[in-house]
Amino acid sequence: QVQLVESGGGLVQAGGSLRLSCAASGISFSIYDIDWYRQAPGKQRELVATIRRGGSTSYADSAKGRFTISRDNAKKMAYLQMNSLKPEDTAVYYCRGTYALSSSFWGQGTQVTVSS
Repeated sequence: QVQLVESGGGLVQAGGSLRLSCAASGISFSIYDIDWYRQAPGKQRELVATIRRGGSTSYADSAKGRFTISRDNAKKMAYLQMNSLKPEDTAVYYCRGTYALSSSFWGQGTQVTVSS
C-alpha cells in the first residue's frame, strides 16, 4: 500500500521557521519526483517546490530564497525547510510523488499557520 505522510506543520509567528517532512512507503522512492504543494482557504492548490529524482530542484517565486526542498532516498523522506515565514504562507501543505507522469500519489496534508 502506497502512503505519503506529511508532518511538521503547526503554528508559528511571522519570521519563524518550520520543517515539513514527507514519509513515503510502498513505493520505490528514489525514482519519484517529489513536489510540495499548498492550498490556502478559498484558493487553488499551488506548487511550492519540486525535487526531481536526480536531485535538481525548482521553486515557486513565492518560495525562492526562503524555502529549501530536500530528500533522503535511503530513509524514503522528503523535506521542506521553510524560513522567514509570512502570514500568506498559511495553508495546508501536501507532498506528492510522481513517476513518469503515470503514477502519482498524494499525502493527506499538514496545516501550517503563520500568525502576524
